[in-house]
Amino acid sequence: MTGEITARIIGSSAEIGESAWDACANPTRETDPHPFTRYAFFAACEESGSATARTGWRPAHLAIDRDGSIIGLLPCYLKSHSQGEYVFDHSWADALERAGGDYYPKLQAAVPFTPATGPRLLVSADADVAATWEALLATGATAVKQLGASSLHITFLTEEEWNAAGALGFLRRTDQQFHWINRGYDSFDRFLGELSSSKRKNLRKERAAVRDAGVEFDWISGSDLTEAHWDTFFEFYMDTGSRKWGRPYLTREFFSRVSASMPEQTLLILAKRNGRYIAGALNFAGGGVLYGRNWGCTEFVPFLHFETCYYQAIDYAIAHGMQKVEAGAQGAHKLLRGYMPAPTYSAHYIAHEGLRRAVDQYLAREREAVAEHIEELAEHGPFRKIENGEEDF
Repeated sequence: MTGEITARIIGSSAEIGESAWDACANPTRETDPHPFTRYAFFAACEESGSATARTGWRPAHLAIDRDGSIIGLLPCYLKSHSQGEYVFDHSWADALERAGGDYYPKLQAAVPFTPATGPRLLVSADADVAATWEALLATGATAVKQLGASSLHITFLTEEEWNAAGALGFLRRTDQQFHWINRGYDSFDRFLGELSSSKRKNLRKERAAVRDAGVEFDWISGSDLTEAHWDTFFEFYMDTGSRKWGRPYLTREFFSRVSASMPEQTLLILAKRNGRYIAGALNFAGGGVLYGRNWGCTEFVPFLHFETCYYQAIDYAIAHGMQKVEAGAQGAHKLLRGYMPAPTYSAHYIAHEGLRRAVDQYLAREREAVAEHIEELAEHGPFRKIENGEEDF
């Protein structure tokens, strides 16, 4: 890199601004960028009161400046807990605290409340990518010390970024999710035709049960999204969130903000019965991928969750020529419904030498176990197999 290079910690996305942020998040100026690197998404999280110091998500974004202009960005939060991350480090926190250390605060490089893989080391078009990545990672390690944090965790980064971080001494972790891949299907039935007979019958049975219960679906996006839609969906979100983890992460204002700032990438799938909405799923789209995020309901209908979150998402992806559906974290039940295992990646810098050494040894074993588990799950996937010239129907 040439020119005067400096690094700094910035206390909000608003202080960076949309133009400077998106110049790094979307350097090629794609018209369909990754939804979770955009300034609009981070600003909605922060300005809605969802990701703030009060909720344990204090913005501490790391920036690399060249001659006063930002050329690299690592979105980060100084955290006082490990909630809303989907990469679990509670045992690491317990180990350090038993040894007399403080695990919190920690520095978290992540998209708040969003387990979706995407770029984390954001670089402008006129900067050297490898050199800026290295500068961002080095800045992250320095920021841990300056902020009095125990560690830096970069979650759901790309495999290329993960390898780059590993080359600079970051610990590397893997996990898995389940993604649906569009193999050129022109209809849901064409997708079903690639499943084994038993799985195909099961999916048809589940879809028929929802249809026979009188449930219909609306796909709502762009300028068609209204505050009334968000009021309805927020009721679903609060009901499910309160039952699952006690305090839902996102405020009502968050949904209004993303709807206003990125409506073209926001999709609500709403289930309706007897003229009234009873369930819904929030999705975001970008780069040919549909990302399932939040769901909720106020009535129980058998298989309604599978239909709303998985089958409707597949229908939408096929109808809009999308290549993939990422249906969020966890959930081995997705495998039986055509969502196949895929690895996810995280990179970790731990300042405490003893904890770093212990975690490093653990992660080596964990990576091997995750790889084996993904391979085993793929072998038991729902798609037809051909053995000895005979198809498994």
